[in-house]
Amino acid sequence: MVDITPKSSTLRKAIAQAIVKVSKSETIQAIKQRTVPKGDVLECARVAGLFAAKRTADMIPDCHPLPVEFTSVSYEIEEMEVKVLVEIHTIYKTGVEVEAMHAASVVALTMYDMLKPIDKEVSIEQIKLVEKKGGKSDRTPSSERTISARVVVCSDSISQGKGEDRAGEAIRERLEKYGVKVLEKTVIPDDSQQIQGLAKDSSKAGIDLLIFTGGTGLSPRDVTPESLETILERRVPGIEEAIRNYGQQRTPYAMLSRSIAGLIGSTLVLGVPGSTKGAAESMDAVFPAILHVFKVMEGSRHD
Repeated sequence: MVDITPKSSTLRKAIAQAIVKVSKSETIQAIKQRTVPKGDVLECARVAGLFAAKRTADMIPDCHPLPVEFTSVSYEIEEMEVKVLVEIHTIYKTGVEVEAMHAASVVALTMYDMLKPIDKEVSIEQIKLVEKKGGKSDRTPSSERTISARVVVCSDSISQGKGEDRAGEAIRERLEKYGVKVLEKTVIPDDSQQIQGLAKDSSKAGIDLLIFTGGTGLSPRDVTPESLETILERRVPGIEEAIRNYGQQRTPYAMLSRSIAGLIGSTLVLGVPGSTKGAAESMDAVFPAILHVFKVMEGSRHD
């Protein structure tokens, strides 16, 4: 199965359909009047669909087991066909499209099985996804302009040439993945004056996003949060909480990190861990949803 551990759980919905066609109007009447010899077709098929929704991962090899938190089976009965509609909700890391289509298929198959004694020409058609919501595609905000970014690596050892930067590169890769233009990557020592100077200069230059990686731990030289919190004009604690919560689900040591986020003018400033894994996970925790900040700020300037 595909690795979904980097993803965050969000509300996801899917609606799927299947169409059961009959060859005579008497079949539709038997369905409506509940006179089919095998029983109440719509109710039996509905129950089968509920079971199918919960058992999808047992039948489709690459589907992840997930919590099905809502399932509805509804019908639209026409002159010579019954449209089956299955809607499924979950709060999880991956969507429920296959669960919805699997359930719709089983509902249609159950109807077919119950109707074949009275109609030898029943057919199943158009099993398909009708609608899906949630997930990364829904949370990638569109912007009329390209978001610019600067990445700053805070590290005494790397600035002295004693180490190789991997965290900054991990951040760069993720930014470019989401269409953010990285103007430059800079390496500086753990120095408050340089951190503050770069932050102020970036804001004056109109850079949208400034990310510091490193200096968020508890060693005497870790001064990134202290350096930034005195110049940030507006803190965004939800971003900090999201980063720590995401990390905490992966390692208990995440509680020791002091990630920070806020605005200087219209520049969003982030301070994230300096380890490669910590930096990468911090990005995974808040992107692409964090880009909505710029859409909100653009809207407020136009009001």
